[in-house]
Amino acid sequence: MAFLIITTLIKLIIIEFLFLLPLAAILTWMERRQSAYIQDRVGPTRAGITIFNHRFTLWGLIHIVADAIKMFFKEPFIPAKADKIFFKLAPLIPFAISLIIMALVPFGPDIKCIDIPIIGTWLLTNFPEYSNITLQIARVDTGLLLVFAISSLSIYGIILAGWASNNRYALLGGLRAVAQAISYEITLGLTIVGIFIIFGTAELSQIVAAQQQPLFTSLPTWGVFVQPLGAVFFFIAAIAESKRLPFDLPEGESEIIGYFVEYSSMAFGMFMLGEYLEIVVLSAVFTTLFFGGWHLPIIINLQINSFLAAILGMIIFGVKVFLLSALQLQIRWTLPRFRYDQLMRLGWKNILPIALANIFITAGLVWIDPTYKLAAYFGMGLTIIFIILVIIGPRRATLTATTSFNNPNQNQV
Repeated sequence: MAFLIITTLIKLIIIEFLFLLPLAAILTWMERRQSAYIQDRVGPTRAGITIFNHRFTLWGLIHIVADAIKMFFKEPFIPAKADKIFFKLAPLIPFAISLIIMALVPFGPDIKCIDIPIIGTWLLTNFPEYSNITLQIARVDTGLLLVFAISSLSIYGIILAGWASNNRYALLGGLRAVAQAISYEITLGLTIVGIFIIFGTAELSQIVAAQQQPLFTSLPTWGVFVQPLGAVFFFIAAIAESKRLPFDLPEGESEIIGYFVEYSSMAFGMFMLGEYLEIVVLSAVFTTLFFGGWHLPIIINLQINSFLAAILGMIIFGVKVFLLSALQLQIRWTLPRFRYDQLMRLGWKNILPIALANIFITAGLVWIDPTYKLAAYFGMGLTIIFIILVIIGPRRATLTATTSFNNPNQNQV
């Protein structure tokens, strides 16, 4: 029991406190810098430290510390007629759910106790019943189903924040969030059915292990190769679930009032940090399902001991998660916000039917060819057709100033 408690605490520190929370804080700085570059602004340079008459701003990194100090010491405000218990409880829910989901994600290969330097022999002598250490805090057979069950609870934090604020605009923001979450939750669930069919398991570490099998000569059986359609729709639906642009209708800080309009100080900070935690968690789950988790062809197959392989695997996993997180930041500052009817139409009339069809097509392809090669050919063919259509496909006619002035209805997108 002592072995399990100590190893769990170490894994908790590594994945939650040394990876998840620091990366989420760094993403807040990255978003500021990235938006500044895109909008041709200077960006965050005000916060700094003066040492020997020299001011160091560290490219704006000190803003992370300054923001944290400001939120910790700022006076919290609670509306007079708000429900104080639920008002305080609401920011904790999405924050805690992100931490729980991360506990289910494998972030490296198993380590053999004998391969751990210095204490390996001692561990094997004193705890002979534990020969391996799994780099996953909680390994359960229904891991992926549990991830979706837990993630669906985050909407309670949002609707509670809107309702408990006793502000009709906050409540409307919360209702928009609930409608959006329900619309894309179904699509999110349908996109992973193809993963179940291909890999035959819901346990996340087994899904990663299954993706290490060679598909062709050096191409691994990553989910993105055998389920490209599912990968794209999962990513779109997951961004919609995280309520970021172009799906940020529940918030819309600068244009429409969101569900946390009445929040200030650290309560607002937890909503803000929770958004970046969701980005990292989404990237981690997406990496696990579609990009082989901590696996990388050639590098991870080196003949090295399990301890070094685990360190290498954690680095590979971290780099993949970081790149996917950076991609989400880029999407925010590239695409405009949907109108609400466009948001619903995209979810219910476009993505949902195709995701449903993808299940039957995948099942048929795997039934015909259990080696998944036919599914991979189909997926690659779809990807090539999509790229060709994007490059040479039809374009919407450009509106001219004359036509826009004479017929204002043409300006509607």
